[in-house]
Amino acid sequence: MFSPFIWRCLAFGCALAFAAEAPALTLAQAQQRAVERSRQLAAQGHAADAARDMAVAAAQLPDPVLKAGVDNLPVSGADRYRIGADSMTMRRIGVMQELTSSDKRRWRAARFESEAARSKAAAEALAANIQRDTAIAWLDRYHLERMKAELARQAALARDEIAAAEAAYRGGRGTQSGLLDARAALLVLEDRATELGQQARNAAIMLARWTGEPVDVALDGSVDTGSIALDPANLEATLEHHPQVAVLTRQAELAQAEAGLARANRSADWTVEVALQQRGPGYPGMVSFGVSVPLQWDRDQRQERELSARLSMAGQAQAERDEALREHVAEIRSQLADWQTGRERIARYEKEVLPLASARTEAVLAAYRGGKAGLVEVMAARRSESEQRLQALQLERDNARTWAQLTYIQPAKGHP
Repeated sequence: MFSPFIWRCLAFGCALAFAAEAPALTLAQAQQRAVERSRQLAAQGHAADAARDMAVAAAQLPDPVLKAGVDNLPVSGADRYRIGADSMTMRRIGVMQELTSSDKRRWRAARFESEAARSKAAAEALAANIQRDTAIAWLDRYHLERMKAELARQAALARDEIAAAEAAYRGGRGTQSGLLDARAALLVLEDRATELGQQARNAAIMLARWTGEPVDVALDGSVDTGSIALDPANLEATLEHHPQVAVLTRQAELAQAEAGLARANRSADWTVEVALQQRGPGYPGMVSFGVSVPLQWDRDQRQERELSARLSMAGQAQAERDEALREHVAEIRSQLADWQTGRERIARYEKEVLPLASARTEAVLAAYRGGKAGLVEVMAARRSESEQRLQALQLERDNARTWAQLTYIQPAKGHP
C-alpha cells in the first residue's frame, strides 16, 4: 500500500499534468464562447422569431364566425320549448366575416416586422456588449498578470537589497535606517502585490462569468491594441450603424408603423353575415344576409386623437434616436482622443522614460561598485525604475480597455 504522502504526490502530479494539457484561451476564443453561452442572445432570437410569426398572422383576415341559434322559441303555452310547433320558430345557421381592409392588415404586419427588426438590432447590440466586456476582462487579466510578474521581480530585488543592507550593517558600512528602509520597501511591494492579486482574481472571475471556463485557465497570446478601424473623419456615418443607435432606429420605425395603423383605423371595417333559416314542416327555408358598419360618430375625439398620439410618439422616437447618435459621436471622439494620447504616452515610455530610468540605475550601480555611491542611492534608483515600469504597464492596461471599447462598437464578423 502507498503511504498518504505518495498518494498526495500522485494527485499533485496528475493535477499538474491536467493543467499542462489544458488549452490556453485566446481573446477570440473567449469572445466566441461568451457569445455562444449567452442566454440573453437566445432570448432576443426567440423574440424576433415570435414577431416574424405574428407578422404573418396579422396579415390574414380574421377567422370567420359560425353562428347557430333558434329564433322565436315559445316559452309559454301549449307549444313552449317545442321547436317546429309554432310557425314563427326558426332554426338558424350562418357565417359572419369581418372584412378588415388590406391596408390595415399590411400595417399590422409591418408593426410586427418592425418588432422583429428591433429584436435583431437588440441582439447585435447585446453581442457587441458581450464581446466588449469579455475583451476588457481578458485584457485586464492579461495586463494584471504582467504587472504581478513585474512586482515579483521587484520583490526579488528588494530581498537582495535587504540582504545587502544587512551585510553592510553588520560590516559597519551601512546604517540601521538603511536596513529599515529596505524592509519597508519590501512591505510596500508585498502590499501592492496583494492589491494587484485581488484585481487579477476579480478579472479572472469576470472572464469565467462570460466564458464558462475555469477561473485559472491560461491565457494565450497577446493582442495588438495599436490600431483601430475607425475613421474619425467619417465617424458620424459609421455610427449610424451603431447597435444602440440601430435599436432606436428600429424603435422609430415601429412607432411609424403604429402611426400608419392608426391612420388606417380611421376607416371602419365592415362585417358581412349570411344565414340559413328553417321554420317548421310545410314552411319554406329562408336565407338572411346583412352588413354591419361601426359608426364613428366621435371621430375627432377618438380616431383622430389616436393618430395624433401615434404621430407624436413617432416624433419622440426619432428625436431620441438623433440625440443618441450625437451622444455616441461625442463619446467615441473622446475615447479616440484618450486612446491616441495613451499611444503617445506608451511610445514615450518605451523610447525615453524606461531607457532613461534603466540607464540611471546602471549609473548608480556603477558608482556603488566604485565606492562613490551608497546603498540608499541604489535602492532609490531601482525603486524609481520599477515604479516607471509599473506605470507603463498600467498605462498599457488603461489604453487596452479604451481600445476594446472602440473596437467592439459593433459585433465582430460572425456574431451573433
